[in-house]
Amino acid sequence: MNKEESPRFTAKQGQYLAFIYYYTKVNGIAPAESDFERYFGTASSSVHSMISVLKKKKFITSVTGKSRSIELLIGKESVT
Repeated sequence: MNKEESPRFTAKQGQYLAFIYYYTKVNGIAPAESDFERYFGTASSSVHSMISVLKKKKFITSVTGKSRSIELLIGKESVT
């Protein structure tokens, strides 16, 4: 992706990406799905679905079976 090209995501996806960025920056660890549930006030199934979508779109990655392993694959300037 070049500088002029920015990732394409919905407003809600952008909120999740920004949450990942700031949560990790403030706490020094990635958020758990329960952190998303509390912050966004949504069900675990909704959080899990969104995380799956963000992975498929290659905005984030995580290690299966390892908690708090979410990492952004896009630059912070795209989500801040």
